[in-house]
Amino acid sequence: MRMRNKLMGLLASFLVLFALFRLNVGGVMDYIEAVKGQEAVVTGGEVSISDAEKTKLKTTIETEAAERFVAPIDARIDRVWKAIPGYNGLEVDIEKTYQQTLASGTTSPIQFVYKEIPPKVSLKDLGPWPIYKGNPNKKMIAIMVNVAWGNEFLPSILDTFDKENVKATFFLDGSWLKKYPDVAKQIQDRGHEISNHAYSHPDMSTLNRQSQYTQISRTEDLLKGTLSVQNKWFAPPSGSYNQTTVQVANEQGLMTVLWTIDTVDWRKPSPDWIIRKISSKLEPGAMILMHPTASSRDALLGMIREAKRQGYALGTVSETLSSDRLPAAVEQTP
Repeated sequence: MRMRNKLMGLLASFLVLFALFRLNVGGVMDYIEAVKGQEAVVTGGEVSISDAEKTKLKTTIETEAAERFVAPIDARIDRVWKAIPGYNGLEVDIEKTYQQTLASGTTSPIQFVYKEIPPKVSLKDLGPWPIYKGNPNKKMIAIMVNVAWGNEFLPSILDTFDKENVKATFFLDGSWLKKYPDVAKQIQDRGHEISNHAYSHPDMSTLNRQSQYTQISRTEDLLKGTLSVQNKWFAPPSGSYNQTTVQVANEQGLMTVLWTIDTVDWRKPSPDWIIRKISSKLEPGAMILMHPTASSRDALLGMIREAKRQGYALGTVSETLSSDRLPAAVEQTP
């Protein structure tokens, strides 16, 4: 009798447990399915991202990429300013963005990676045209230093450039370079760009074709032989040129550049006057002309700091006229 009662008790307990299991099995199965759907397992601090989350991430990146696309700007000919360089566009690199975001261990925030898109028409595609300024969408300016005589103010000018971490483009007269190769090497060693300013500072527009060609080629030979410069630019003395000038420079692989803003430092204006002039005329792509004079020496620091205050990046002529984009932080500076 006791054995029978014991068996009946065990059976009753089993039936109760079975009933409870039947009541909860739906919730248990739902939990299992949820875990399988998430496929996110935390192990030793690392999180694996589910396939569903990865798919959603890829779709989000593709949508954002379309919204963040910036079209490139082609180089063009302006009626007043002649050749204007293009400016690279910008697009999201979808695959690199996807991989970099996954590598961060989370899908938010998205780690955007960008790539630049060159314009279809570049500056060189325009042919032999003079250039006075860079692209108006690029908030960079360049300082051009034309050197044909006088060395006494160069050390101070170079020191100011160093102090402000600015690189300029020095256009050297060939006869000056032949006479002062050591000084030219010092300029180069300080990290500045070196370019061609003809040989004997002539009025190029008054010369015949062969003479113009020779003025440029003699200095180009010196630049290569003395400084190993692979040059891109020719700045005509006093800004005087004609179409022949531009053409013969082009035949030697050089583009003719002039300036947007002139310090007219050869008139010996006060440094304050130069700084005020530069400050009022600054614009994206501006190229500022100066010479190694006392006026520019004393104005240079103020010129540079005013440009920086207005949010401009300062670079060489090559950097300013390239289609390469500036960092977004510089472009958005008011």
